[in-house]
Amino acid sequence: MGIDVLVSDDLYLSGFALAALLERREELRVVGPAESNSVALQFAETHRPDVAVISFEGEDSDAITVAEKIADLGCRSMLLATAVTRSVVRQAFATGIAGVVERSVSPRQFVEAIHRVHQGERVFDAELTVAALNNSDCPLSAREFSVLEYVARGDTVPEIAARMYLSEGTVRNYLSSMVTKMGARNRIDALRIARDSRWI
Repeated sequence: MGIDVLVSDDLYLSGFALAALLERREELRVVGPAESNSVALQFAETHRPDVAVISFEGEDSDAITVAEKIADLGCRSMLLATAVTRSVVRQAFATGIAGVVERSVSPRQFVEAIHRVHQGERVFDAELTVAALNNSDCPLSAREFSVLEYVARGDTVPEIAARMYLSEGTVRNYLSSMVTKMGARNRIDALRIARDSRWI
């Protein structure tokens, strides 16, 4: 019995290439590709593929949300990411998403990941996952790290305060402490350090 695979990629040539790669395998049936994540979600709701491969290109993408919704339908979903950060792994691992695979893997590893996900496994890079869940080398407290993640999204101090149910003064204190602990010049420099360290 074959595995029905939905491929969602905003880049037409990339999606076409992925579909062509998978169709070379007799046991895989490409039931997409979908040209956007919203189309992928609609398709999954109607056809329920075995595995959905959702391309993830950056923090502003809705890929994680869509992959999670597809997983909630009973389909196995995985992200195919250009660059994997701890923040992405942490979000994906905390949801029903079955795996995160980097685009730099070989075709054999990619196909293998689809098979493993279909068999019920979760496919995450072990070293990056441990680092993401522990953040062992990150000097920030959990609250400070949450503030940092909101800063990375571009939220202002009032917006962060509203989201975290804190006063604006408390948020500013967290920002000041965060900058000091990281040895940064300011919050922008702190954000650069965090991204270079792949904490977010």
